[in-house]
Amino acid sequence: MKLLRILTLLLLPVFGLGNALAAGRAIYPEPAQARADLAAALKTAAAQHKRILLDFGGDWCPDCQALDIYFHDATNRPLLEANFILVHVNIGHMDANVDLAAEYQVPLRRGVPALAVLDEHGQLLYSQKNGEFEDMRNLTSQDLTKFLLQWKR
Repeated sequence: MKLLRILTLLLLPVFGLGNALAAGRAIYPEPAQARADLAAALKTAAAQHKRILLDFGGDWCPDCQALDIYFHDATNRPLLEANFILVHVNIGHMDANVDLAAEYQVPLRRGVPALAVLDEHGQLLYSQKNGEFEDMRNLTSQDLTKFLLQWKR
């Protein structure tokens, strides 16, 4: 059974099974929660000397679902937890938290998921400008690993 689960996760991007499995997965909190989540992350990041990783997307987005699976795989989860405070920012259907995306220089029109990296004080270090992960279903976990290694503290 465990082998079947592992194989399914490995084959999600290849066969597009993410759409079928993603329907029941809630990743992004209500849009109104974004500012409060960011404020809490800023406090935690300052105390723990970690960076903040803003993930702009929505539960309806299969690429966002794939990214979340990669965030929590055996390679990326420890890297993420050791170096970042992850904040999921719900963009609704491209009509919520657009001001927050603009504040962190994330052009939502380029696609989601889109990431921004802040230092422990909330200063913008990086934002995706060209939809780098908007086709996450066709990327690999290693693509995310490279990104996390590049921006870790």
